[in-house]
Amino acid sequence: MFNLGSLVLWLVVILSCLSFCTGNSVTYDSNAIIINGKRRIIFSGSIHYPRSTDAMWPDLIKKAKDGGLDAIETYIFWDRHEPQRQKYDFSGNLDFIKFFQLIHDAGLYVLMRIGPYVCAEWNYGGFPVWLHNMPGIEFRTDNKVYKNEMQTFTTKIVNMCKQANLFATQGGPIIIAQIENEYGNVMTPYGDAGKTYINWCAQMAESLNIGVPWIMCQQSDAPQPMINTCNGFYCDNFTPNNPKSPKMFTENWVGWFKKWGEKDPHRTAEDVAFSVAKFFQFGGVLNNYYMYHGGTNFGRTSGGPFITTSYDYDAPLDEYGNLNQPKWGHLRQLHASIKLGEKILTSSTRSDRNISSSVTLTTFSNPTTGGRFCFLSNTDASNDATIDLEADGTYFVPAWSVTILDGCNKEVYNTAKVNTQTSVFVKEQNEKENAQLSWTWAREHMRDTLLGTGTFKANQLLEQKGFTVDVSDYLWYMTNVDIDQTSSPRDVTLQVNTKGHVLHAFVNRRHIGSEWANNGQSFVLEKPISLKSGTNTITLLSATVGLKNYDAFYDMVPTGIDGGPVYLIGSGNVTTNLSSNSWSYKVGLNGEMKQFYNPTFSSKVKWRPFEHKSIRRRMAWFKTNFKIPSGVDPVVLDLQGMGKGHAWVNGQSIGRFWPSFIAGNDNCSETCDYRGAYESNKCVGNCGNPSQRWYHIPRSFLSGDTNTLILFEEIGGNPKQISVQTITIQTICGHANEGSTLELSCQGGRIISEIQFASYGNPEGKCGSFKHGLWNVVNTLLLVEKACIGKENCSIDVTGESFEISDATSSLASLAVQALCSKK
Repeated sequence: MFNLGSLVLWLVVILSCLSFCTGNSVTYDSNAIIINGKRRIIFSGSIHYPRSTDAMWPDLIKKAKDGGLDAIETYIFWDRHEPQRQKYDFSGNLDFIKFFQLIHDAGLYVLMRIGPYVCAEWNYGGFPVWLHNMPGIEFRTDNKVYKNEMQTFTTKIVNMCKQANLFATQGGPIIIAQIENEYGNVMTPYGDAGKTYINWCAQMAESLNIGVPWIMCQQSDAPQPMINTCNGFYCDNFTPNNPKSPKMFTENWVGWFKKWGEKDPHRTAEDVAFSVAKFFQFGGVLNNYYMYHGGTNFGRTSGGPFITTSYDYDAPLDEYGNLNQPKWGHLRQLHASIKLGEKILTSSTRSDRNISSSVTLTTFSNPTTGGRFCFLSNTDASNDATIDLEADGTYFVPAWSVTILDGCNKEVYNTAKVNTQTSVFVKEQNEKENAQLSWTWAREHMRDTLLGTGTFKANQLLEQKGFTVDVSDYLWYMTNVDIDQTSSPRDVTLQVNTKGHVLHAFVNRRHIGSEWANNGQSFVLEKPISLKSGTNTITLLSATVGLKNYDAFYDMVPTGIDGGPVYLIGSGNVTTNLSSNSWSYKVGLNGEMKQFYNPTFSSKVKWRPFEHKSIRRRMAWFKTNFKIPSGVDPVVLDLQGMGKGHAWVNGQSIGRFWPSFIAGNDNCSETCDYRGAYESNKCVGNCGNPSQRWYHIPRSFLSGDTNTLILFEEIGGNPKQISVQTITIQTICGHANEGSTLELSCQGGRIISEIQFASYGNPEGKCGSFKHGLWNVVNTLLLVEKACIGKENCSIDVTGESFEISDATSSLASLAVQALCSKK
């Protein structure tokens, strides 16, 4: 019997299935990424899944979406997924499939950068070190061994994504994929083989049939149909090598990474916004922030050498996942402003008019609809400009800024006018039990190595990473020297030439010195020693601090004492070369092999009561227990007083530490002028302090009431100064211009408890030092208190009407507020 209702239901099901089964088409032209026929501009941000925890992912993704992003970008980290050849790990925070699914569930897209070389300030650029040891291999060139391994891994990742229906054509979130990474920057030394290799990469990628576009960043000669893209601080002048390709900014560096011994980099919100606005002014289609959340180099994943455990990168979301304000909010407003013109930007013609040598008006106009959208930029690094656009109005454009004009006659945003809050976070101890930790300690047993006993011998000085396969930072080199009392010198100088990164020397079981270079490169350890008659044992412990991750042939850069030479230099410069001696080797520490850092195994360790003589003890393990801090604020470990080593919480590595490495005292300033081109040494801070003092303990690493902290100390420190703290938002400030809206927000469930300053008029100063200007509306404080006190967030329209005045001077007014956040 014919049933109209059933027919309608079947039609709905079939149409839904067709929509799902066909997925989303992703194409492009020079003006847009086209998803299912809709012309888009894309805002994306880099969040690397292994630099956070899977428990952190949902919050990071939500904050990225709230910040106005359309997509999240990440590399795929070969070394973490294939730590041994053909033995894979996709568990925990390596489950990139789960990460992509969470992004998809949030309604965002994915930019997947397979590489599989990633750079990323990641250990060995993301290559597994076992790859280095394959016979006949040469990385990133026309080499059969390497290409076979690269293709096998790339194909595995693609097939995993296909099986999970993650490509856009399958209804998934992946709209773009990348093969290789920044090869054009280093390609020249590889010669013709480099060109052959990059062509092979393109052909191999295309053969995988993923159904979405492939990109190659920093590859001006990228073969079609690869889309070449730009990385840097500014990419407005970049032009793709195919006029039909969209203009993509795959890495807009929002800050910079940090090394041990270096200061904190800072790139202002104004300058990041300036680079983005200029990029879209001159035809940009996709902007990806590198990083949007930098996170933490857990374990031994930091590259370098000498890159810190923190990978905060001054990103819009800080290392712990907090909103880095004003950067996050200022960029969110930028995204919303540019999105106002998305339809016009992606379907219009562009015209540029140079009003002066530094001021350019760019107009996007659609002749069919008559719609217009304009960018007015001032690239002068010191001089502001007032521009009369006649019927479209007059606009004040500060130096080094871009004004966005909706309809070309209404200012909706200026990159130099920050109308979002500044957040000030503090570290605090909020648990009495953690105020004074109780410590025990254990020796790193070195009797075997100090006596010269190893597991392998060779009549040469071996390269470190090739021998250790990077299973440990440490490699022991040991040799014996026989002294004839009647004819041989006893007081000599030991000279060790090493390729880095850190070296500790022992002679006859006694430590005689340690050395490292500030940049982690080659150096010479030279120490006077006394030898005894008979057999003397020289023991050298070489430590790596992150393997090199960038440059042509970087994979061949040696580490350790590789070849030396090692000399004994006597009086009259009589020199004995020990390089061809019989050397004994051992990989790693005994405590590492016995897993002292794991609470399950550490219970079998003979831990001694901590006493004063335990302070500054090198090559030692320290252990304590602590309570979980209450609340939800991020947890950090203050390692002030320690030297250099590695830290574990409940057996989970929170990374290398080196708080004794102090940043220099030069070139720091409390103020930062956003104007002028940014470089990584501009606007640095933290002079004269440890490069990294605090270390992130993700809350997912904590369990139960009591948690175990274990440290390995390499050069000597005082654990009595260590404390467990939380990162807490304390002060929030805002300074917004007339006609805008000031939004204030506490985090972590806190509320606005006090308004410390409020002025509508022409207030002066900055957060922490606001003061009244020449005029001020007297009831500002009362009105702000009424709007904000007791709330987690509030918003205030910055208008004369809001503050009950109608004087013409209000057109030049602004509102400054400083507030205190407290627990409910």
